[in-house]
Amino acid sequence: MAITSKTSLFALMVVFLHSCAHPVTAKSTNSSLPVVLWHGMGDSCCNPLSMGSIKSLVESLVPGVYVKSLMIGSNIISDTMNGFFMNANDQVTDVCKQLASDPKLKAGYNAMGFSQGGQFLRAVAQRCPNPPMHNLISFGGQHQGVYGFPHCPGNSSTVCDYVRELLNLGAYNDYVQGFLCQAEYWHDPLNEELYRNKSIFLADINQEKVVNPTYKANLQKLNKFVMVQFSEDTMVQPKISEWFGFYKPGQAKVTYTLQESPLYIQDKLGLKQMDKEGKLVFLTAVGDHLQFTNEFFKQSILPFLK
Repeated sequence: MAITSKTSLFALMVVFLHSCAHPVTAKSTNSSLPVVLWHGMGDSCCNPLSMGSIKSLVESLVPGVYVKSLMIGSNIISDTMNGFFMNANDQVTDVCKQLASDPKLKAGYNAMGFSQGGQFLRAVAQRCPNPPMHNLISFGGQHQGVYGFPHCPGNSSTVCDYVRELLNLGAYNDYVQGFLCQAEYWHDPLNEELYRNKSIFLADINQEKVVNPTYKANLQKLNKFVMVQFSEDTMVQPKISEWFGFYKPGQAKVTYTLQESPLYIQDKLGLKQMDKEGKLVFLTAVGDHLQFTNEFFKQSILPFLK
């Protein structure tokens, strides 16, 4: 059975009304590191059709493991809306505080980020090394950003229409950058200079503004950085961003790979060194965005959680 992030706001309301506004976690009874989950756009920490299902799957495969599914806000509704309308840097700061205040994570944890949760957790690794992140697993994360906003998960069409209007207004408008998190990883290959100057999140964590040696040193502390690309992805444009590639500057058709990028060649983030050390893992899941089978998870992801 495929696991997917697609859900509906109605389902979220039902879960909320049944008092599931806070993630339920299991106390660790074995030596496995805890697992931290960060959901994607239009989703929430505890939806039984998405993150709840992932959490249950991890707990069934690693009995006794402590799983923390991140909530941004005080309940499921705010968590879902904050995935659209909360500054990405503020979200990362909030998560860093959550992780630091959880005594069960003191010895470290493995992290799994879904869609935008992938690049957000990478920012956590770069900015907040304590508690230590052991392995980072990114499912369809847009590590070089996106240039397109084709559709949203579930029945969030009204929200998506509003987001599109704001992006059309100007993704690099200071007002839009200040609160629309999708604009904060919008990467325009037709105007790279504007992107570097105005992007308040992605350009920072990708060392496009200035090179922060702390970001590089912290990311290299990872044991493994696993990037899952979805072969039939219809949401992420371009999908090679899930493997840290992107469009070549000046157009939006021809792409480059991570290894061909200035970020890699100049090794501004340490990815070249990590690649040489075997710390980067590139996986392909057959299917559309965030759709993968339990078998894929067992064979390809589970080894990084033990």
